[in-house]
Amino acid sequence: MKGLMPFCRALYTLINVQARRKAGNVGSRCGFCGTVSSRKPQPSFGLLFDIDGVLVRGKMLIPAAKKAFEKLVDSQGQFVVPVVFVTNAGNCLRQTKADQLSHILGVPITQEQVIMSHSPLRMFKKYHDKCVLVSGQGPVLDIAKNVGFKNVVSIDMLRESFPLLDMVDHNRRPKLPSKNLMFIVSVTATILFGEPIRWETNLQLIIDVLLTNGNLSSVHQTQTLPHLPLLACNMDLMWMAEAQSPRFGHGTFLVCLENIYKKITGKDLKYEALMGKPSELTYHFAEYLIRGQVMQRQWKLPITSLYAIGDNLMTDIYGANLYNRYLEERVARKNPKAKAKMVAATGSTTAMPQEEESDNMWESELSLPSATSCKSVLVCTGVYNPNAEVPCDANHCIKETVFHGHRDFRFDPALVEPGHIVQDVAAAVDLIFEQEKFVPQ
Repeated sequence: MKGLMPFCRALYTLINVQARRKAGNVGSRCGFCGTVSSRKPQPSFGLLFDIDGVLVRGKMLIPAAKKAFEKLVDSQGQFVVPVVFVTNAGNCLRQTKADQLSHILGVPITQEQVIMSHSPLRMFKKYHDKCVLVSGQGPVLDIAKNVGFKNVVSIDMLRESFPLLDMVDHNRRPKLPSKNLMFIVSVTATILFGEPIRWETNLQLIIDVLLTNGNLSSVHQTQTLPHLPLLACNMDLMWMAEAQSPRFGHGTFLVCLENIYKKITGKDLKYEALMGKPSELTYHFAEYLIRGQVMQRQWKLPITSLYAIGDNLMTDIYGANLYNRYLEERVARKNPKAKAKMVAATGSTTAMPQEEESDNMWESELSLPSATSCKSVLVCTGVYNPNAEVPCDANHCIKETVFHGHRDFRFDPALVEPGHIVQDVAAAVDLIFEQEKFVPQ
């Protein structure tokens, strides 16, 4: 986690430099340029928007999104509240996603307002100089290099070097007798950015890498422990596109990989890290970006409340509530009255979280949050089905049909209970403005 410090300092410096360059350009089209009049209402809250199923479905803009952003941007093209887009997508660069959002929403968006599922990979500097295998689609090599990796190998590169390993598709098998090409460098870690196009090829070669300790010229060693480090971004089992029902996401691919590995070895697949929603780190980084926008706009009030707007109970709502729990526990640790109240409610001091250095190291690296709450708002324009029910008892949970979260996340009914349920994102913005008694001018 120590590797995150230089990245955060660089981002903090960039925000300050941009603020100094653009200060005073009130008429600029950039949504976060210039100063703000003291007579305008200043927000004490920030908004975290999911994208798929909230703002768009596939490439189609959800009509309510246009209405929502008409309320969020003033006549000068500036946001009236700090906004960050938190997506589990991982198939493009942050700047590319910012450009896509700017085009479809008709509002200037910068990459500093966007968090991709792979953004936290910048902190894993111990792998940046090692040979890593990357899986996904889109410009995965460029994405890996953009977040700091210098020695990157793609699935296609492996397949070309070892043509006899990919045998599921008969049409892609070598037509003539073939032999493996020289491949000197051994893979030392695998990075899963998102769902690939050819699942059978990626599953086969990733399993090969794990069972040969990165040396594909050798045979499988099913009893070798532990396997090479595996880092995965985006745990969404499903996501909402133009179709009437949700589509497979990267979480589905991970389910396949985990079960194949266990079927072959009899052991569970282990992850070095899981990134993207519902990870607490993703929300803490989003809060950090919110504070950067407040500084850039020279707003005076600290951001004490976050509102996370999403369409997926198992990622958006679970993640927001998990981060809210962390914020509440942090307040309770520092407030004797709040601590006493929590002890009284639970009847035990063991319910109080212990402040472990390893768990909270990122607090010092991103700096402590100013927010004291993160409230979840669920919309009905995406994955969420208003007619489905979530069991109140975790023991009665049928994981395959109800709990769509990742294997390594515990099902907790309280974490998938949204703070508010509204029809769409426009209604969500109206609700939040009403809750905060915020009237933009």
